[in-house]
Amino acid sequence: MSEEQSFPSCLKCNTGLLLPMSDYGREGAPIRYKAWVCSNPDCGFNIRIDNGEITFGRNITQSYK
Repeated sequence: MSEEQSFPSCLKCNTGLLLPMSDYGREGAPIRYKAWVCSNPDCGFNIRIDNGEITFGRNITQSYK
């Protein structure tokens, strides 16, 4: 049985969906839903959790790690 997931609409552009992004912590533990990013590349809206603080609207850049 497959479970269909639905994601919230972006309230900034009303076109894209907010997609969850995950990461790994300093000790290697997974951090689910660390960020939510709009699927519309022209919008670029994002919400992140960094060291317990919520930030939004930062420029999205490519990581070279």
